Amino acid sequence: MEGAQKPGASGTSWSRPRPRPPGGERRRLIGCPTPMADAPARADAYAGGLIPPGPTMRQRLLVLALLTGLTACQQQPQSPRADATAPAANQAQTPDARFAALSKQALDTWMQLSPVTATQTGDHRFDAQIDDLSAGGRQRSVDAGKKLLATLDAIEVAKLSRENQVDAVILRNQLQSEIWNTEVLQSWAWDPQVYNGLAGSALYSLMAREFAPLPERLTAATQRMEKIPSIFAQARENLDPARVPKIHAETVAKQNKGILSIVDSFIAPNISQLGPIEAARAQAAIDNLRKAVAEQQTWLDTVLVPNAKGDFRIGAEKYDQKLKFALLSSLSRADIKQRAESELKRVRSDMYRIARTVLKDTPGAPKLPESPNDDQQQAAIEAALELAYADKPARDKVVDAAKAALAQSTEFVRQKDLMTLPDSPVDIILMPEFQRGVAVAYCDSPGPLDKNLKTFYAVSPIPDDWNDKQVDSFLREYNTRMIQLLSIHEGTPGHYLEGWHSAKFPSTLRAVLRSGMFAEGWAVYTERMMQEQGYLDNDPLFHLVQLKFYLRTIANAILDQGVHVDGWDRDRAMHLMTHDTFQQESEASGKWVRAQLSSAQLPTYFVGVQEHLDTRKAVQDKLGETFNLKAYHDKMLSYGAPPVRFARELMLDQPIE
Repeated sequence: MEGAQKPGASGTSWSRPRPRPPGGERRRLIGCPTPMADAPARADAYAGGLIPPGPTMRQRLLVLALLTGLTACQQQPQSPRADATAPAANQAQTPDARFAALSKQALDTWMQLSPVTATQTGDHRFDAQIDDLSAGGRQRSVDAGKKLLATLDAIEVAKLSRENQVDAVILRNQLQSEIWNTEVLQSWAWDPQVYNGLAGSALYSLMAREFAPLPERLTAATQRMEKIPSIFAQARENLDPARVPKIHAETVAKQNKGILSIVDSFIAPNISQLGPIEAARAQAAIDNLRKAVAEQQTWLDTVLVPNAKGDFRIGAEKYDQKLKFALLSSLSRADIKQRAESELKRVRSDMYRIARTVLKDTPGAPKLPESPNDDQQQAAIEAALELAYADKPARDKVVDAAKAALAQSTEFVRQKDLMTLPDSPVDIILMPEFQRGVAVAYCDSPGPLDKNLKTFYAVSPIPDDWNDKQVDSFLREYNTRMIQLLSIHEGTPGHYLEGWHSAKFPSTLRAVLRSGMFAEGWAVYTERMMQEQGYLDNDPLFHLVQLKFYLRTIANAILDQGVHVDGWDRDRAMHLMTHDTFQQESEASGKWVRAQLSSAQLPTYFVGVQEHLDTRKAVQDKLGETFNLKAYHDKMLSYGAPPVRFARELMLDQPIE
């Protein structure tokens, strides 16, 4: 979900991995984006961070990569791609063959320049290495990106197959985004999350998934632990306290020691599985890392935090460019704002109509006039939501509720024949302890190159140390109907099902650069689609909760530009979230922090669902009575999760632009 992963993020070219989805983000971290619409990237959360930085290629990789793909879903023959067999000599100069070679070159370049990204993606050639964030490393990344762009410029894109035309646009956008991030946005100089996230991801990506025997992964982790102090040294060298926003400095100061939780949970308890020499080396690396973390903490507390004076708002010019890279959408910032504000009014009106129905015979209900004023509308919706909040699982039944909801949503899709279902179920697991307390459930898929690894649907019990007030607040938000929505969003027919379909597309380049906006937009689309199809017997309170969840998506889009372009303060942001969109105070407070720490990522959910809805309408208008919902869904999911506009152009046989 949120966090999921996209171009236009802060950071150095080819670096800045984010262990996700989750968020997203996240996702997760690849395949199925983040744990929930508002959850942080899980690996960052594990490393001590609660809010993911801006969306990057790595965040998309960790939060949104698919399950892996070999077989084409397309009906037309496939042209050569980066992962295709090398073309015959007589084909070597065709545009498609040249693009296939360039795609492979780009992927190899990225993996070599960002070993942590390579691990997250499933390329394990560089598991013992770590990214170079020094001035020299940044320049090598920029030079490599410009060289790849020059090669792409020499290819006649108009002569490529339509699928390769799409990938060419995606590749160009990624290359330009990474160069812009380094040369213009310069997050390496003002965002300490860049370094904190990389350090945590370097270890988490090795230990979280069993892509190789444990001793092999421990050996690689040892070598990375030996190198992580250099990341901290580069942070101290690169960051200019005068440019670092206070909120970024304070957040990373709180997160810094979190990397040790990865060591203590995954590495230290298992070093006995190594031979004596390797175990001694691992222990020495752990001891040295503890010292390096302590040294970094002292610098954060005594130098960076006291002297941080930067503005977290990136301003209109940078925001617009970053948004363009992140979305690859035809919608401008003004378009997004207009649509979101219009949707906010429409959805609140729909919620009021539902409230009038469910409160009609309720004792003590507020006034319910047909044409309410703002206060009457607010009171009625809040009263109706209280009915939904009251229906929540017992403290010790959250896991059972999430499992049952996933089974129920899957069976509904099967009975309604809404789309082709995966031929094997997702593995349901108990959420690791360090990830609990943020989301009830999330979907976690391996990197796109990690073949034959499982996808997990993780469900969380409530932490044992939570008091009754914390439990009640959490379960009000994640009530029985909200758990149903999460299972739709994260599982079936949301992220898990989408990832399974997308994995069949043959382009490795598209798998690595898959669109977080497509994935998150699809997951939000399925929430609405399931309600429209009559899920839970057309339960009006489910519809009400679904609309409330959608309001969060709308608020994200408005909030992001409100903060970074329009100069919103906390009071205005909190009013939007707690009053206009009915979010809990704690949830909104966390989102306010997140909006300061990231930019151009929060709108991806809203823009994604809008483009999915627009595309479905366009196809329905074209096909008329011959439109078939299952055929449409399967076709939409067959393209490997490019930005939605390209799926639309492919589906409607429009020019690729």
